[in-house]
Amino acid sequence: MESKIHLNNDLVLVNNQLNSYQEIEDRIFIIRGVQVMIDRDLADIYEVKTKRLNEQVKRNIERFPERFMFQLSDNESDKLVANCDRFKTLKHSSSNPYAFTEQGVSMLASVLNSEAAVQKSIKIIDAFVAMRRFIQSNAKLFIELDHLRKEVSETNAHLQENDRKIEHILTIMDKYKIEDRQKLFFDGQIYDAFTFMVSLVQKAEKEIILIDNYAGVGTLDVLSKKKDNVDVQLFTSKKAKIAQSDIDKFNAQYPTITLNYTETFHDRFLIIDSSTAYSIGSSVKDAGKRCFAVTQIYEKWMVKMILERL
Repeated sequence: MESKIHLNNDLVLVNNQLNSYQEIEDRIFIIRGVQVMIDRDLADIYEVKTKRLNEQVKRNIERFPERFMFQLSDNESDKLVANCDRFKTLKHSSSNPYAFTEQGVSMLASVLNSEAAVQKSIKIIDAFVAMRRFIQSNAKLFIELDHLRKEVSETNAHLQENDRKIEHILTIMDKYKIEDRQKLFFDGQIYDAFTFMVSLVQKAEKEIILIDNYAGVGTLDVLSKKKDNVDVQLFTSKKAKIAQSDIDKFNAQYPTITLNYTETFHDRFLIIDSSTAYSIGSSVKDAGKRCFAVTQIYEKWMVKMILERL
């Protein structure tokens, strides 16, 4: 069974193990710091129309001071509707309901003027008393539950903020990974160097420009890992151990590489999609055979100048 109690000026639900007067206890609220029942629920228990109940009250209004009965504010009525499905029709009501305290319920029995009303009022008052005892005996528990709710809410807020910060940091780390910016390979790290060069090649979406005076068949092994429909411009020396026939065989399966000759460059450069450039300390085909480094070039003007020299 569930009964409503009041915490932090709001209507909430707590589990209640009382077995007597269950229906009545389920309809007791705490509003403005006191236990009350709503006119509609009382009318339902008394088996009369809400309109008739309120008419009897108005005829005897002098018997119902504010400590016996009060009309809910708009905010209180909205909370009542939000917490109890049976009050949803109040959304469209032109007037807010009335709340009756324990004394008000006792007075209702006299204005309704029936034996049945008296008997039901006694049951309602007994339920009020039982609820009051339940709340008093568990007051410490309710306070602890309220503190726990606040702590959980604050903890969740902190966790969400920490998650946001961590996500931001991870995003920055993904963007500026140290292994992407600068990498050092020692002699013998042939496979590590090969897989790293492949990872750079696979970043290209449209075009790869490789400047390597000592290009060879091993260079084509790396370039074969590129994405489909990515064109490659290979600039190398006429002395390089690579022939047009090697390029033709490559293009038959992994189109398309265009072979160009240049004697302008000494260092090796890899330029991806005309924007991201790397300086490579070793010929791609010899990567890992000797100690060498790969460094990303962030200065856009330097990338532009390299492309202009081509």
